[in-house]
Amino acid sequence: MPSAIFESPFGPLTLLAGERGLRRLYFPGTAPDLDDFFDGDRERSRVAIEQLQQYFAGERTVFELPLEYTGTPFQRSVWDALRGIPYGTTTTYGALARVLGAQPRAVGAAVGATPIPIIIPCHRVIGTDGSLTGYGGGLHRKRALLDFEAAAGDRSAFDAAWRQRQLALL
Repeated sequence: MPSAIFESPFGPLTLLAGERGLRRLYFPGTAPDLDDFFDGDRERSRVAIEQLQQYFAGERTVFELPLEYTGTPFQRSVWDALRGIPYGTTTTYGALARVLGAQPRAVGAAVGATPIPIIIPCHRVIGTDGSLTGYGGGLHRKRALLDFEAAAGDRSAFDAAWRQRQLALL
C-alpha cells in the first residue's frame, strides 16, 4: 500500500492510499510501522497532498478526492455525513445522531474511528454545550483547525491557535 508524508503545520501527516483512493491519514506519532507498506509510489496520494496544501494555504474548503475507507455500514454513514458539514461550521454529536436516527454515543464512537481526519472533517463535531471533545489528533489540533476555518482560512488564526498550544506546554 503506497504511503506518503505531508508536512503540515502540525508536523508530518502520514497518508496511506489503496487502489481506489486515500485510505488513512495519521497524525504525527500515530502511524503504524510502515516498513511493510511503503513502496515509493506516491502517485495515489498526490491528489490528497495537493489538496491538503491548498487547504492549509486557505485556498480549499472542500476535499474532492477518491477515498477508500472501510468500516461498518453505520460507520460509513457517519463518515459520509461528516463530509457534508460545511467548512467553517460545526455540529454536535446529538444533532448528527438525530439526522442519522442513531444514538449520540454510537455516533461519537464512529466519529472517533474516522480513518481520514481533516479530509473527513470529524474536527467539526463538538459537544452539545459547545465544548471540544475527543479528537484523535489531540484537542489542540481540533481547536487550531476550527479557529483556522472560522477565520476563513486566514493562516494567522491557525498559527495563533497553534502558538497558544505551544505556550500552554511551557
